[in-house]
Amino acid sequence: MNLSIIIESLPTLLNATLMTIFLAVISIIIALFLGFFTALARISKIKPLEAIARAYVSIIRGTPLLVQVFVIYYGLPQINVELDPIPSGILALSLNAGAYLSESFRAAILSVDKGQMEAAVSLGMTYGQGLRRIILPQSLRIAIPTLSNTFIILIKDTSLISVITVTELLQMSSLLIAKTFEPLTIYLLAAAIYWVLITVLTTILDKMEKRTSQHVTL
Repeated sequence: MNLSIIIESLPTLLNATLMTIFLAVISIIIALFLGFFTALARISKIKPLEAIARAYVSIIRGTPLLVQVFVIYYGLPQINVELDPIPSGILALSLNAGAYLSESFRAAILSVDKGQMEAAVSLGMTYGQGLRRIILPQSLRIAIPTLSNTFIILIKDTSLISVITVTELLQMSSLLIAKTFEPLTIYLLAAAIYWVLITVLTTILDKMEKRTSQHVTL
């Protein structure tokens, strides 16, 4: 381990970490909306809508994220759809995380007793009101641990976006290695930054989960 290399490289890697955080935050926000509406489509009685949602989830979950990144960045230009590296990376991460989140949302919604929806309807609520006021608050608490885990995985998955030259933490590590010829030092430093980032994020999400559990009651 070269201490001088660590001191010189740390500010650059921390700056690249901001890009990693940016990619993860934007992607998870998009994925939450995508996953939620996909979950609603999966439980919908509208067959074409349900079929489209099922196909989307099946394709995304059945193919590696890296392949999805290549299809979006290198494949779409063949049909005249060209995206810069950062939008391509965000799109790939969002589609991937959205598919997994949709299954978490769907499982959480279906885990709520069907009798509660029937009771809501009998009280004069519409299906939408019952879903919004009765089912979704309860399913939220059930889904939160999975949502937290997905966000943590997404942070680590941003490293795959380095293959399309997005200068996030791993890509910057590779650039520094080409300059310093210290792969062990740089990669261990990058790993330490990932570990600290995930640890802090896990702590924050755990506190959010406990707070939500206190305010959402069955």
